[in-house]
Amino acid sequence: MAAMSGKVVHNVFVSQCYQQNRQFVSTQYQRDCCAPHVRTLLPFQGGKLAWTGISSMQLRTLSKHRSGFVNRGTVHCNAAPTTSAVPSLDKVDFLKLQNGSDIRGVAVPGVEGEPVNLAEPVAVAIAAAFAGWLVEKKKADGSRRLRVSIGHDSRISAQVLQDAISRGIAGAGLDVVQYGLASTPAMFNSALTEDDEFLCPVDGSIMITASHLPYNRNGFKFFTNAGGLGKADIKDILERAADIYNNFTENGLMNSKEKASASIRRVDYMTIYTSDLVKAVRKAAGNIEKPLEGFHVVVDAGNGAGGFFAAKVLEPLGAVTTGSQFLEPDGLFPNHIPNPEDKTAMKAITQAVLDNKADLGIIFDTDVDRSAAVDSTGREFNRNRLIALMSAIVLEEHPGTTIVTDSVTSDGLTTFIEKKLGGKHHRFKRGYKNVIDEAIRLNSIGEESHLAIETSGHGALKENHWLDDGAYLMVKILNKLASARASGMDGGSKVLTDLVQGLQEPAVAVELRLKINQNHPDLKGGSFRDYGEAVLKHLENFIESDPKLQKPPVNHEGVRVSGFGGWFLLRLSLHDPVLPLNIEAPSHDDAVTLGLLVLAAVKEFPGLDTSALDKFVQV
Repeated sequence: MAAMSGKVVHNVFVSQCYQQNRQFVSTQYQRDCCAPHVRTLLPFQGGKLAWTGISSMQLRTLSKHRSGFVNRGTVHCNAAPTTSAVPSLDKVDFLKLQNGSDIRGVAVPGVEGEPVNLAEPVAVAIAAAFAGWLVEKKKADGSRRLRVSIGHDSRISAQVLQDAISRGIAGAGLDVVQYGLASTPAMFNSALTEDDEFLCPVDGSIMITASHLPYNRNGFKFFTNAGGLGKADIKDILERAADIYNNFTENGLMNSKEKASASIRRVDYMTIYTSDLVKAVRKAAGNIEKPLEGFHVVVDAGNGAGGFFAAKVLEPLGAVTTGSQFLEPDGLFPNHIPNPEDKTAMKAITQAVLDNKADLGIIFDTDVDRSAAVDSTGREFNRNRLIALMSAIVLEEHPGTTIVTDSVTSDGLTTFIEKKLGGKHHRFKRGYKNVIDEAIRLNSIGEESHLAIETSGHGALKENHWLDDGAYLMVKILNKLASARASGMDGGSKVLTDLVQGLQEPAVAVELRLKINQNHPDLKGGSFRDYGEAVLKHLENFIESDPKLQKPPVNHEGVRVSGFGGWFLLRLSLHDPVLPLNIEAPSHDDAVTLGLLVLAAVKEFPGLDTSALDKFVQV
């Protein structure tokens, strides 16, 4: 270690840990069922590099950030007597780690063109920044230590980052509760649960995940009892983190392990979370102990964190789960991407249902905040069809309520919700947090809404604290199966299929991505966002003169146009220099006609790569 003094060598260290971490996650998954609820954890297993820690950090308010941000409270490194900053830490643009209301980065080396920017010291700084943010939000007066829970999905960098996050939180003077392998919804729930035995409620929680992104990525989601943090909060935390990172000292980094060790406990919180899901189904079925007895349900966890659902939720309810697949956590995702929108993933769960003659199939994304289902005939319930199913269930319970969705939902879904179900469809922007916040806003002004759901599979219910929880969505579907059987209707998953009868579905549905070349002279040095907005404005003016085309009276994102029996939506991506184009139509010819209209309008923008659209209309 002496030879590496003062040098950041995370690539070497991390590469040695990956196989060990995969084994750790898998072993932990197998033992958690019988592990004690709470135990003291000897932190930082495996002898992490000394430079990744921080000293016992004190919460101080700085009058001004060195990076120029004013009047911001922060966690400041107080590491006397050695106060020189560590000169060899990699330079990091912290704000580029923001992905909407999440933090995302590259945590594993080896992928060409994707250098690591979420190394351990970066994670330590982000955790310390969250601690400072949390102390301010909770107005902590020092009378008690705040408590933060930390969980992770199955990614191979999970254990390394969990240890780093723990050091940042504990070094700032807060208590750390490690959950190990967990789901994103469980992390939010830990801020609501009241159970001293499980050290709940926590004041804040952090989920280490990058959803369905490739194995080399990772990131963080943050929660308090008020819900997930928003974009402004994440920006605030990253600004604080940049200042903390730039003020790390060698002595502080060397001594953090010893300072933090007394503050870390380990809890099997998933026991509480899964127990609550089981209770919800039993209650819906009239408090029957095994309301799913005789049902055959297969689960595909995609080697993410959702494998618990088969053994800890379905089986206690009496369901048969043989044929379930990819339940073991493996952060290399060797079978398919854990993503309910992915065609290969949906084909895998569909085949499992048919091969095992199951009543229902359930599939989760990596951190279980998204899900989809498949009925006994192999019919998929994802995207518009999943929204239709959940709308039918919710509108039975809350007649006339408003269903909030993202912008790319179909015209047929609007007709189904409003004409068939008697509800109101409020189409809003892309982004699960946008959809959830809009539903909360509608309720605040007197318009009742009980469901906010995206085509991606993110779905949140008012009854579940507006948390986007893939497992809870599936529980609502299971509730329907169980209650139907309890009332004498025993047709398996046909009860679900019948609920979406009448949903008009397009023959053609495509999404094409038109990329903005940020280096093209036509941008004239401006931002991709300004260029994209100019494209949208021109398209809007272009279609005004065509009587065959209609714009919706209210539209919250991009340019949406109906015509030729279908519709298209061109919008600007939330984060990337891309204009996604969605087209749905009753035939391929009609879809091409709509595509040609868009192409005619945007051809005047040479900085826009229309090759995907060119190819579509030519075929």
